[in-house]
Amino acid sequence: MGVDTSAGTSNAVGGECAVISAVRTGDADLVRTLLHEQSDPDDLDAAFCLAVRMHAGHIAQLLLQYGADADRGRPEDLISLSEGVDSGSPALFETLLVQGNARGYPEAELLEARDLARRWHETGTEAELRRRTGSRDALVRTRVQDDEYSSVDAFTLGGATVRDGHGAILTFVEDLIGARTSFEELAVRALAHAGQENHATWNSVTILLGSRGDETTWTAAAALRTDPDPSRRLFGAEVLRLTHLFDDSDEDAFAGPALDVFTDWSAEETDVSVLTEILVALGEHIGSRAEAALLPHAGHPDARVRRAVAQGLGEWSSPPALSDDAREALVRLTADPDAVVRRAACSTLAQARDDDPALGDVLAAALGDADRLVQLTAVHGLAVHDDVRCVEAARLLGPPRRGSLEEEHCLDAVRRYEWRHARP
Repeated sequence: MGVDTSAGTSNAVGGECAVISAVRTGDADLVRTLLHEQSDPDDLDAAFCLAVRMHAGHIAQLLLQYGADADRGRPEDLISLSEGVDSGSPALFETLLVQGNARGYPEAELLEARDLARRWHETGTEAELRRRTGSRDALVRTRVQDDEYSSVDAFTLGGATVRDGHGAILTFVEDLIGARTSFEELAVRALAHAGQENHATWNSVTILLGSRGDETTWTAAAALRTDPDPSRRLFGAEVLRLTHLFDDSDEDAFAGPALDVFTDWSAEETDVSVLTEILVALGEHIGSRAEAALLPHAGHPDARVRRAVAQGLGEWSSPPALSDDAREALVRLTADPDAVVRRAACSTLAQARDDDPALGDVLAAALGDADRLVQLTAVHGLAVHDDVRCVEAARLLGPPRRGSLEEEHCLDAVRRYEWRHARP
């Protein structure tokens, strides 16, 4: 049975490189920072193998993104596919699949992984862990980040730690071997984690269903709009949104139906989480209808809703420049009580292809915000809009914090501004 040691705190030994030392301590943020600063191929490959053996799937994925070669690791330096299933970490299991694509897992091994994941999922993580350890001690349950976008619960009992992402692992394997699991079964699988924001199983199921892009899935998801359970409405809304988002066909067949559904739905939905998902979906559409459906929610009492409005309004909703109504709403939102909303509004104004000098003044006013990320977003916007005020503002903010790619991105826009104006 896999034991998750990714939260270890051991120190580096003499002569060990910084990346490997950071992997050994399970510090994903430090690993990301070090990878951004330097990346010796041999160190990356060794660090990748260590991360896999430690069941640190998130860190292993980071190492792959920065150039680690999974194919250079020897099988004995890694772990088996079944051990990846036992870990309960979808990130780790996906990493093993990436590694396995180079060598090719036999079908029998994939089927064994599927059956093992189903046993964990159907039995329940706690029950299966108690059966394997034989422990009657109190179980410790903690929420942990499994990859960049998804989280899971980690169950610790009898000296072993297992994550509860077996539903996501089962979904991955079924898709890999070409098994088409029904909408109903996948919905039950995801809804077992309703209310657990960004749980890996919920995410994997909605992404899989959204990528199917067929009328059967669309109809089943749309039928949940009138369900009395808000969790089921949220599930349906997310599948519908992703179905449109993932449709890259020339016909864009789901654009019209999605806009129709979400426009009407936004006017009647009362649950905040569901409404937020609907408004995010509307923000992914081009045209005045989506904007008109977003604007009434700009003053909603919940910051999540206001943030969705701020992100959704832009030149794509009212080309070629911001409409008067959109501009007015965004200006108000740059002074919102919530810093995340203010930042979203500044970001949308920064991206607006609008030469109105008044927008520069709005962004300049945000330079005095109490939140550093709002200030940086305003600086970025001024630089993009070719406003000289970005230079002094960037100087006052100082260099980006170490490891913050976001801050580097914002301040890099100022460097590009200076380069443009330094040319003859």
